[in-house]
Parts: sequence; C-alpha cells; structure tokens
Amino acid sequence: MPGIYARWIDRWETELAQRDSNRVVRPFEWGLDWLGLEPGGDPRRQLREYAARAVANSAAFFAYQRPADYRLRDRHLTFTSPVESPYPENNLVHADYFPARRDRGRSVVVLPQWNADAQGHAGLCRLLNRFGLTALRLSLAYHDRRMPAGLERADYHVSSNIGRTLHATRQSIIDARACLDWLEMQGHSQLAILGTSLGSAIASIAAAHEPRLRAGVFNHVSTFFADVVWTGLSTQHVRQGFGSEVTQDELREYWRPISPATHLERLAGRGFRSLLIWARHDTSFLPVYSRQCLERFRQLGLWRRTLALPCAHYTTGEFPFVLLDGLAMCWFLARNLPRS
Repeated sequence: MPGIYARWIDRWETELAQRDSNRVVRPFEWGLDWLGLEPGGDPRRQLREYAARAVANSAAFFAYQRPADYRLRDRHLTFTSPVESPYPENNLVHADYFPARRDRGRSVVVLPQWNADAQGHAGLCRLLNRFGLTALRLSLAYHDRRMPAGLERADYHVSSNIGRTLHATRQSIIDARACLDWLEMQGHSQLAILGTSLGSAIASIAAAHEPRLRAGVFNHVSTFFADVVWTGLSTQHVRQGFGSEVTQDELREYWRPISPATHLERLAGRGFRSLLIWARHDTSFLPVYSRQCLERFRQLGLWRRTLALPCAHYTTGEFPFVLLDGLAMCWFLARNLPRS
C-alpha cells in the first residue's frame, strides 16, 4: 500500500500528464517501407531479421556521412541530417548553441525529452554555462522546428508504426553524433552528452558508439524501448495503437536496435563516466526497468554514479525536483569532464 507521499506524487503526476489534450491514437503499421524492406512477406520475420542484423553490426547501422553544410547564425546551428526522411522539415537539423563565457573546450550535447518544444532545456543549457560548460541543444527528429505540417506532437518519432519509430530514433542518434562533429570542428576536445527521457535513450546509444565522448548524463533510465512505450503513463495512447497486433515481447525484439540495454557493453573499457538518474515514483519509466538498467551497469562493471529522485516523470520538471535534478547533472559534468 503506497504511503501518503507516494499517493500525493502520483496525483500530481497524473494531473501534469493530463494537461496534454492533443494525444492521438494512431493506427498500427508495420512500417517496413521505412526500413527498405519489401512488403508482401511475413512482417514479423522481416522485422526480427532486420533487428538481428542491426544489433550484430550496430557500428554500420549507426554509421553516417558527416554533413557538409553546417551553418551557424545568431547561435543557431543548422545542417542536413545524414538520414533522409520523406519530410523536408525534418531533414533540416536545428540546434541551439550556448557557448560558455570562458570556453575551455568542454562541451555537452543536450537532448531534451519527447515532445519538448523549441525552448525545452534552454534553461538547463544556461545553467551548464554557469558551470563553465558549453552546450549544444539538439532538436530531435520530428520535434519543434522539424515537425511536419499538420502535426501538433512529435508522434512520428514514437508511435505504433514500428518501422518509422526505428527510423526516427536512428536519425536522432546519428544527428547527435553529427553535432559532436561540429563541436570538434570548433576546437572542443572534451565532449559529453546529456539526455532526458527519450533523449536519455538516444544519448546512451550515441555514447556507446562514440569513443570521443568522455562522460554522459542519462536523465531517466530504462533498459528496453518497448517496455517504456508499452507500460508508461505518457505513452498509453501509443500502446493503444498497437491493439492486439503485437505483444510486448515481440515489440521488445523489433526495437532492440534502439534500446539502451542492447549496446551498453560497448561502453566497457573506455573509462566513460555515467550519471544514471531515475525517479522512485515514476509511472512513465517504471522503477523496475530503471533498476534493471542500474543492475546491467553493475554487471558490466561500468563506471557510474546514480541519483534516485523522490518524484515521478513529469514532476521532475517541477520545483523543487527540477532544481535538484539540474544541479546534480551540471555538477557531475563539471567534475567529470576534464579541462583541455
């Protein structure tokens, strides 16, 4: 039986979640065309084989050509995504640049949460500046300035279209790596990554494939992408879209390439330093999955620090938890990202 505090947090969390009144239950789609797979065969077999190939050779799956059209105007960076989608708006990547006043080559790529608007995490980026860290805040695929006409939410990034979700998440991971390229071109040699919620999953997979990164903050952690979507409060409309077409176990297998747990072994032996943050009362990233992630780090012997917030998912963005969370992330990176 949850105590008074847990019930209070749960009520508060539910109220915050219900503020979004524009959630849409979209129809289920296999999305084979997004993966270059031919229709007409057994989609389950095709997706299993696709996922197995991607996991077996993830370095190739997340490989890309460095963009040639980086352009910075008024601290706003744009470039063409190395991953093409059918939507021109989404193919132009946007990132906001927050240079530290005394720049010592220490920079952080910041990846906000699912459905963050164009100002999401701007305050965190300014706080990073106060700790002497430059920040580059990336707009994820299909978010804010990259959102196709007719959409009100970033539904094309996470949805009941299996193939499109794979494609969009791969695109965001590769776009984050392309941001590191640009920072490196500006002379930044000590690089870190910070991601929240969906951004946390993307950041952890990017980190696993990026030896240039020295440290990472993963703000809300879990193991498998499908488990969060299937069970989370914030994704119940996505879960409804699947209906009875697939099971949670099947979806976990199809989305293995975009699941943090699949790639954690690649962090071993690199000296990479991680801060893993989770919330004890989270109903979007269930604590059971967060604890599985912490246990996997322990089993692999990966260097990490952990922080358990006394709140839930949406409430992390509310006072006083947002202050605790932000200061912990900035303090960790300031301490663990070496000066050039």
